Amino acid sequence: MNILIKKRFIVLLIAIFSWLPVSGCMSLMEITGQALDGSAFAWKKVAVYKTQKGAAQGMEIREMVNKAEERSIFIFLEQYPVLKIRGTVPDKDGNFNLVSLDYLGGNTQGWNEYSIDIIGSGNMLVSQAAANFSIKDGFDQVQISSGRIRRYDTRLIGAEALTGLRNRHERILAMTEWMKGQEDVPELLSHKDFEKYWKPILFPELVSKKNKPQGWSREDDVWKRAEDINWNSSYTIRVFQEELRNIRDSGTMLRDWEEALEWLYMEYEWEKILELLSKETILERVK
Repeated sequence: MNILIKKRFIVLLIAIFSWLPVSGCMSLMEITGQALDGSAFAWKKVAVYKTQKGAAQGMEIREMVNKAEERSIFIFLEQYPVLKIRGTVPDKDGNFNLVSLDYLGGNTQGWNEYSIDIIGSGNMLVSQAAANFSIKDGFDQVQISSGRIRRYDTRLIGAEALTGLRNRHERILAMTEWMKGQEDVPELLSHKDFEKYWKPILFPELVSKKNKPQGWSREDDVWKRAEDINWNSSYTIRVFQEELRNIRDSGTMLRDWEEALEWLYMEYEWEKILELLSKETILERVK
């Protein structure tokens, strides 16, 4: 099977599996991203380390080498399959630097894909049979440096995609900041729980009557139509901060929700992701 056929085969798999739930599909998301940019055929595994089965949090670290003989480590988290973190190969003392965070999230309409430069460091002491891993003091995101967007048959690349992704990133950060500031929010452990809790609050117009927030609609409310939906603008004013009001009433918030729900969930869980990476983790060498 030549490379062209391989790529077409993987793209076919993407089309089929993009309809499936994302959680638990770490390898699928990785294959998707690699197929899009050709990296599936550029990197080879040198070593693979995994947490034991049944561990509280699944993690996998791969040391990879490309055709230019450049080596990197790639960090994957089972709970957040849309995320991949790249770092330099650890030195003799186990110290390494973080380079980038790569995101790839699909939906029934297409996908969002981006790479964001990050600043941070970690330690990974490797033995013949295992690795002891941790990130030091979290890390900082700089800015999205590259990316692509696919919506149905439209594919955005270059500056156009970069602008769209950066704008969406700003909106998602504003949304998650507002979410975290709300009172009586339950501890949400899964992507499914996140979606179930927040959709009725963000979009009561789109859920069944029994799931709508109590008293969300009043007799004298003002409504605005956008994206073929009548939005309760008075509810928007009562519930959301000013920065988010036009985003909701224009339907932009709904597009972000439909096209980038995994991205939204990842940013919402960001402190938990940093906490997970900062813990000392023992991984077994499996390759």
